[in-house]
Amino acid sequence: MAVTWGAVLRISLLLILLATIITALITLPIEKILKDFLIWIDQNLGPWGPLVLAVAYIPLTVLAVPASVLTLGGGYLFGLPLGFVADSIGATIGATAAFLLGRTIGRSYVISKLKDYPQFQAVAIAIQRSGFKIVLLLRLVPLLPFNMLNYLLSVTPVGIGEYMLASWLGMMPITFALVYVGTTLKDLSDVTHGWGEISTTRWVSIIYLIFL
Repeated sequence: MAVTWGAVLRISLLLILLATIITALITLPIEKILKDFLIWIDQNLGPWGPLVLAVAYIPLTVLAVPASVLTLGGGYLFGLPLGFVADSIGATIGATAAFLLGRTIGRSYVISKLKDYPQFQAVAIAIQRSGFKIVLLLRLVPLLPFNMLNYLLSVTPVGIGEYMLASWLGMMPITFALVYVGTTLKDLSDVTHGWGEISTTRWVSIIYLIFL
């Protein structure tokens, strides 16, 4: 089978991206970097802070780095209404960026990984009949890793509009819960190690809000 230069270029770019992810996860103190980033937003950006916070989701989601620190930070810095809007939009554009990457230069790699997720085969078939509903359910009930799901969905027939809307709606409950937790933290440093300080009553409230 002939190999085109375009395919070689796509595979090379994908390998570089994977190497970058692995190196970053092993060598960089991701949580500390994100905490310092939140402090920088708080001290320097003023009204531009929510916008910059939302945009920051793009590289994190593409690199499959959990963004819960940003979500908590949004609640702490901007409160529930504004923090929720910034985090919700950020999570959606980040998921969309990963989706588009998987649909373009990363498509061959994503297809090769489908064998590692046999349960996704049935999902791919169901999406052909009802893409919006299936994506919404997958976001509400995380049967697959969130960051990998962005890429797996990219090789299904679901349209970009359906994907964005379903992802936005489906991620709302967990985003709201994390933003709420962020509003209860006493200090910005707690976004990385303050979970133990949250009272049982607050956890019950959070769970209630998610399943209400």
